[in-house]
Amino acid sequence: MRLKPILANPLLAVPALLALSGCNTGDYRLFHPLSQVAQVQWWATLFELGIMSLIIVPVTVLIAVFIWRYRKSANAKYDPSWSHSLGLEILVWAVPLVIVTICGIVSIRTTHAVDPYAPGVLAKAEAAQPPLDIDVITTDWQWLFIYPDQHVAAVDELVVPAGRVVHMRLTSSSVTNDFFIPGVAPMIDVMPGMRTEDTFDAPTPLSDTGFSADFSGAGFSWMQFELHIVPQGDFDTWVAKAAASPRQLTYTAFTQFAQPTVNEHATISYFANPTPQLFETVVGAAQAGVVYPVPDALTTSVASLEGGPVSAAATK
Repeated sequence: MRLKPILANPLLAVPALLALSGCNTGDYRLFHPLSQVAQVQWWATLFELGIMSLIIVPVTVLIAVFIWRYRKSANAKYDPSWSHSLGLEILVWAVPLVIVTICGIVSIRTTHAVDPYAPGVLAKAEAAQPPLDIDVITTDWQWLFIYPDQHVAAVDELVVPAGRVVHMRLTSSSVTNDFFIPGVAPMIDVMPGMRTEDTFDAPTPLSDTGFSADFSGAGFSWMQFELHIVPQGDFDTWVAKAAASPRQLTYTAFTQFAQPTVNEHATISYFANPTPQLFETVVGAAQAGVVYPVPDALTTSVASLEGGPVSAAATK
């Protein structure tokens, strides 16, 4: 492709740009923020892209202009005595200074607005109604959601009432994972032996899928969970359903659950009466060196799994 016609007439590039308008972003949940926290992050991202475009676009255009104007055959004016230009100095130093200052101010405000421990954008909502507390524990390769105040727990299913702020404590019993629900909850690390926190608001009722955004081994592809934001009445019904489970979540039961398991078909299960301070016990155990090794047989057989959760015990 010859560049000369395009450089001579930049309007020739317009059809190519218009062709990009056919791209559909409907399948990209990250481009459709639903919660207030996600919306703040989205607009901050757009702002940063816009600011960077103020640098990239003019520089790209000027490169093309300089190449064309000062090409060998153009016989452009040559001034070997040139040494200084006040206008050029102002452009080189003032523009970056202004851009960095603006980006710094926006970044500071955005950081405080979406601080996972205490997001400023949700301050009024938290003052009006206490957040819903949920403890999140990841294993290889499942998600355990514990509701301390409701005395229930769920595997690979996160259910929250609409219009409520959700505050989570997160830890891992094995390796580092990332909690992420595009459009609803920002991504945050979940690490063994450590406690992180995340806070997001639950918008209108919806169903979505959350997942780990950090590769964690053979079962990573199946490490997802269902998100259901439901009316308060439906949430109460769900809590009653989980509380009726005959399975009790003691620490001993957790050690069995935490064995490496590939929940291939996303089977949801419930526990009643989680042991108080179970989250702290899991954190302390990881700090003390408690691990759940993945058997070689499970690692090598993941690709041929058929039906239901497959655990380490099933491979022995």
